[in-house]
Amino acid sequence: MPAPASSSASGSVMRNLLRNGPFLTLLLVAIVWIGASFFSRGFGTYGHLRYILELASIIGIVAAGQTLVVIGGGIDLSVGAVITVTAITLPMLSPAWDPTGIFGIVAVLALASLIGLINGIGAAFLKVPPIIMTLAMATLLQGFLVIVAGGSAVSVENAAVIWLGSARPGGIPADILLWVAVMVGVLLLLHRTATGARFFAIGANSIAARLSGVNVERTTLLLFTLSGFFAGLAGLLVLGMNRQGYVGIGDPYLLTSIAAVVLGGTSILGGAGTYAGTIPGSVLLVTITALITVVNASPGWRNIMFGGLILILLLLSGREKQR
Repeated sequence: MPAPASSSASGSVMRNLLRNGPFLTLLLVAIVWIGASFFSRGFGTYGHLRYILELASIIGIVAAGQTLVVIGGGIDLSVGAVITVTAITLPMLSPAWDPTGIFGIVAVLALASLIGLINGIGAAFLKVPPIIMTLAMATLLQGFLVIVAGGSAVSVENAAVIWLGSARPGGIPADILLWVAVMVGVLLLLHRTATGARFFAIGANSIAARLSGVNVERTTLLLFTLSGFFAGLAGLLVLGMNRQGYVGIGDPYLLTSIAAVVLGGTSILGGAGTYAGTIPGSVLLVTITALITVVNASPGWRNIMFGGLILILLLLSGREKQR
């Protein structure tokens, strides 16, 4: 006797969900949260989950640019340095005649975008592999920061940045609201615009994309400029939360941004993926870090976990590409 159509449709939907990377990542987040709530007192409280989402917002925003670049077939190893540049230079670029701090934010985001644009020029026109170009940029920026800031920390007095790091309009932290705005913008860009289609095209096959009429160089410039912009935006949140900037403050977000992208199902080889997976990937990384903190694991073990996670996912991604 044939199975009812409703049962067959339900089974098909379930199979599709189980093959969906973003859904599986979100499911894993829910399982970890529920499990941790039983074993760690106070882990599942609203206040703690809100704090986790605030920390995830930084990773999620810098990983927005990283997702775009990876989908386009590249990688950006300069995002950590760009975050640090943003945190250190913003106090210097915030003039006393602007009590709102808006001018300083615009100036520092323009600087971060310019750094991304230079990365794009190197990758698109000088034909330097993105991994080499962005690594060289990160090294140059680190040297520049040591000269400018030395070993001292700089404090922030920018009113707008302080508001971003501490305000709770309607009871919701401003950094989470900013992340939601980034989510909407990036998802619409990727899946509802011709520009997003070009990102996927050059990531899948840049030669075929060029033959199809895609301006590969201009698209590459846009990818890296957006990555620099989002890294700068994340730097503003880091500065607003910590109230000071110092050399190396952005370093932890390089590895985590890549991990969030790959964990969310985006192929590290380019041409496939979505920011919808990066979102729960960012939350999962922060959740795991919080669990490690609860059991007093050392930073070394945390780095081992992140490195091992990226390695495993890279291997799985490579096997998927071969198939």
